[in-house]
Amino acid sequence: MRPTLDSELLRTFVAIAETGNFTKAAEQAGRTQSAVSMQMKKLEELIGDSLFERGSRGVALTRRGGELIVNARRIVSLLDETAASMAAAPLGGPVRIGIPEEYGHAILSRALGAFSKRHTQVEVTVRYAHSGAQIAALAAGELDLCVVFEWQDPAGGEVLMHDPTVWVTSTLHHMHEEQPVPIALYNRAGWCKDFAIKSLEQRDLAYRVAYTSDTTGGLKLAVTSGLAIAPISRSNIPDGCRELTTADGFGAIDSSNVVMHRSPNASGEAIDGMQEAIREAFVNRLNQPAASS
Repeated sequence: MRPTLDSELLRTFVAIAETGNFTKAAEQAGRTQSAVSMQMKKLEELIGDSLFERGSRGVALTRRGGELIVNARRIVSLLDETAASMAAAPLGGPVRIGIPEEYGHAILSRALGAFSKRHTQVEVTVRYAHSGAQIAALAAGELDLCVVFEWQDPAGGEVLMHDPTVWVTSTLHHMHEEQPVPIALYNRAGWCKDFAIKSLEQRDLAYRVAYTSDTTGGLKLAVTSGLAIAPISRSNIPDGCRELTTADGFGAIDSSNVVMHRSPNASGEAIDGMQEAIREAFVNRLNQPAASS
C-alpha cells in the first residue's frame, strides 16, 4: 500500500531541510523540538527510509531525503498558493513590468503563474531591456516596477539577490584556451568597456571581439556553439557551460546586485500584489539547489 503523506509533515520536512536544523525549524513552525522530531520519525516510517544525516553542524539530507525534497517543496508551494488565492480578493487593473531577459523564464514565469491564477482581471505588460533603459522608462512613467542589475551600491531599490557577472565558456569547445581569446559582447559599449573588457585588460589577457548581440540569449548562443566566451550572470550559466574562475586566469567581472524599483507614482493593490509575487519568485529561486553547470 502506498503511504499517505500528510502535508504538515512535508512542511516541517522542508523547514528542516532549508534551515539544516531541527531547533530552527521548530521555532519557525511554533512547535517544540520534540514534536518536530516525532513528526520526522513518522515521516521516515511512512517513507521507509531515513531522510536526514545528523552531524556536528546540524543535519543534511540523505539520498532519499534529496529525492523527496523536490516534490515536497512543490507541494508546500502549491498549498500556500492555493490558500492565498482563496483568501485574496481578485484584483484588477494594469501592471507594467520591466525585467532583464535573464529572469524572464526562471523568475517572471513563476511570478506571473502564481499571480495570474489569483487575479485574472489584471492586465500585465512586460518589457525586456537592459538596466539603463528600464530605469529611464521607470523615470518617464512608462513602468510601474522594474528589476535591474546595479553595479554600485543600490540607490533606493530593494535588493533581491546578489548575482555577479562572470566569464563563461563551453565545457565542450574550450574557447578560453585560444589566443587571443574570442569574446562575445553586448552591443552596448558602456558596460562592456567599463567592466567586461576592463576585467580582461586588468589580467593582461589578449582578446578579440568575435560576436556581438543585443540580448543575453545571443551571448549564450555564442558560448554554447563554440564561437566565444561571454559575460553572463552567474545564476544564468547555460547547460554545458561553466564559469571561468581565477584558476583559469579569469575571475568575476562585476559584483552586481539584482534590484527591484517601484515608480513613486505607481499605486494600487494590483501593483502591490505583483511586487510581492516577484519578490517571492526570487526567494524561491534562492532556496532551490544550484543547478550544475
